[in-house]
Amino acid sequence: MGKLRCESPVPSDINIAQAATPVHISEIAQAVGLGPDEYDLYGTTKAKVKLNVIHKHANAPDGNYVVVAGMTPTPLGEGKSTTTVGLCQALGAHLGRKVMTCVRQPSQGPTFGIKGGAAGGGYSQVIPMEEFNLHLTGDIHAITAANNLLAAAIDVRMFHEDTQSDTALFNRLCPPNKAGKRSFAPVMLKRLKKLGIDKDDPDSLTTEEKARFARVDIEPSSITWKRVMDVNDRFLRQITVGQAPTEKGMARETGFDIAVASEIMAVLALTTDLADMRSRLGNMVVANSTQGAPVTADDLGVGGALTVLMKDAIEPTLMQTLEETPVLVHAGPFANIAPGNSSIIADKIGLKLVGKDGFVVTEAGFGADIGLEKFMNIKCRYSGLKPSCAVIVATVRALKMHGGGPTVTAGRPLDHAYTSEDTALVKAGCCNLARHVANTRKYGVPVVVAINKFATDADAELAVVREAALEAGAVDAVVCEHHAYGGAGAAKLGEAVISACKQQVDFNFLYDLKQSIKAKIESIAKDVYGAASVEYLPQAEKQIDLYTKMGFDGLPICMAKTQYSFSADASAKGAPSGFVLPIRDVRASVGAGFLYPLVGDMMMMPGLPTRPGFFEIDIDSEGHVVGLS
Repeated sequence: MGKLRCESPVPSDINIAQAATPVHISEIAQAVGLGPDEYDLYGTTKAKVKLNVIHKHANAPDGNYVVVAGMTPTPLGEGKSTTTVGLCQALGAHLGRKVMTCVRQPSQGPTFGIKGGAAGGGYSQVIPMEEFNLHLTGDIHAITAANNLLAAAIDVRMFHEDTQSDTALFNRLCPPNKAGKRSFAPVMLKRLKKLGIDKDDPDSLTTEEKARFARVDIEPSSITWKRVMDVNDRFLRQITVGQAPTEKGMARETGFDIAVASEIMAVLALTTDLADMRSRLGNMVVANSTQGAPVTADDLGVGGALTVLMKDAIEPTLMQTLEETPVLVHAGPFANIAPGNSSIIADKIGLKLVGKDGFVVTEAGFGADIGLEKFMNIKCRYSGLKPSCAVIVATVRALKMHGGGPTVTAGRPLDHAYTSEDTALVKAGCCNLARHVANTRKYGVPVVVAINKFATDADAELAVVREAALEAGAVDAVVCEHHAYGGAGAAKLGEAVISACKQQVDFNFLYDLKQSIKAKIESIAKDVYGAASVEYLPQAEKQIDLYTKMGFDGLPICMAKTQYSFSADASAKGAPSGFVLPIRDVRASVGAGFLYPLVGDMMMMPGLPTRPGFFEIDIDSEGHVVGLS
């Protein structure tokens, strides 16, 4: 393994990353047990891992499965990705364990916006961090292309149905070949079956059957599918399409979401193999017909094409850390508006490769009320995997904020309260950490708290955090310095995780899928967030009734909620309780396999601040990226 030479003070993330010389990715692949026929090289530092690895190693025992989550963060982030990487460097480079880090691909939204990239930081990073944070192997671009192809298919189908007769529409959908013989495309047979038409010869259909087959008959106001792009652009939240004269007056209001909020990203994160992905993509519901029936991607004939666009994206990307431990990067759904976890496929590959005594460490986005809740109730439900241990990352800075400290704003200097010793303020904020620990224990999983130490933290403050974590039920709480020292700074955390994984796990879900939509929402709202009740606004009531009638009420719930509070109010810090949780709307990601209620004013397309991160990003005279964080 590579030996770090840590400097003090710690240089910038990009300077550390660019000073490192990655080994050829084939060396990482060989070390983790991948043969040359089990991956495809993307240059010297990245490789796509083939799906047949899961089947080839099907009889191998799984390793220990560790999920890293966090307390409710400040807008600056609390180093959860850094802790994930540091823990893996500790396990692999210092404690002699086989390990695989499984993380999400970052969106360009936060990279060029406020938060920056997601490669970790300091001496605990995935490298090359520029490639990790920018484009990688193009998976998010594939998702963008697939998503927007489906959006185009929706609008053009409505256009052609509006401007053609039944006969003309059917004849163009099933044109005769040179011999005058018509045939259905394979994807059309699924629509025929859905309509109850048991025929495979277009010429055998009656006039009425031809009309039913040809006309999807989308109700424009019911369309839920939006176009996406992977940058923060608030002015695309609401737009009008179809204004050109060639569209013959078929204008309608729609909007853009950020690419990582696309249902196709969620499909990538939750799928288990290529056939499963094809099925999920085809089953995505984009609208309703005027008769109230769900309209899917396969109804529009585009499910197969979407799969073709995603055929490379389904393969995880192999990279490395600063200490040459392996990393699988795959999928990138946000946790506040999507499932918030890396892919099931990457985790399953990792668990087979590390073996019985090894460790797969995967990260859940934002606080444990969001990313970890979805990891447990959605990801583990579809994967069939059970975590061995959960790590909750805490910082003195975030605890001070939750204890009543001054507002923390990205881009502004921290108030003196955050850089001077104040054990009382820390103690007041420990209620937030305690609730996250208690919530995580409800799943029957042992909890270790990782106290991510900053240079300004006092020993007395760190002692307060450790005591509070243990009182809340954590099996251990460890002060970590992986940002400054890499894996060596997280060795004690690694030992704590190894010990915790030996404990008995009595894993359980928070709710039963057989419960009603409202019962599942209220279980999360009351048992995780601390709400007293839930208020359903008229649009939410309408959608819940509709999805229940359509038979989608058996899906799990993926709440779209602010990451900055247990409540819908981002300014409500600590551990608020007794509040009413407002559900503005409920939408369905049927292909991905969940319903997502919109809590409060959650936006699916973020905006840029006054001074975005892109001000610092440039390229020097030698072609090196500078200013990326």
